[in-house]
Amino acid sequence: MKKIEAIIRPFKLDDVKDALLEIGIQGMTISEVRGFGRQKGHTELYRGNEYRIDFLPKIKVEVVVENSKMDQVIDTILEAAKTDQVGDGKIFISSLEDVIRIRTGESGAEAI
Repeated sequence: MKKIEAIIRPFKLDDVKDALLEIGIQGMTISEVRGFGRQKGHTELYRGNEYRIDFLPKIKVEVVVENSKMDQVIDTILEAAKTDQVGDGKIFISSLEDVIRIRTGESGAEAI
């Protein structure tokens, strides 16, 4: 099993969620996060004072899938989240040892 974490732009969340639902991914976890990379942040003016915003708002989408679905999920996220601009985000892939559903005690692929 793989855990796929995608850091995306907030306005792309609905596109990514809908695209994942279309390919049969039923469960995902969404978190509001802040960060910066090559996008670097920006300067804003508020009540006459200029200040720098280094950490930009992003959304983290976490999905756990069987190994066989990994490539399809990654391609789907790439297609749905891409704007061709700096700051589109990143995708991180991790191996999972096991998953256990608390309610039933199922483990492995059945628990996804």
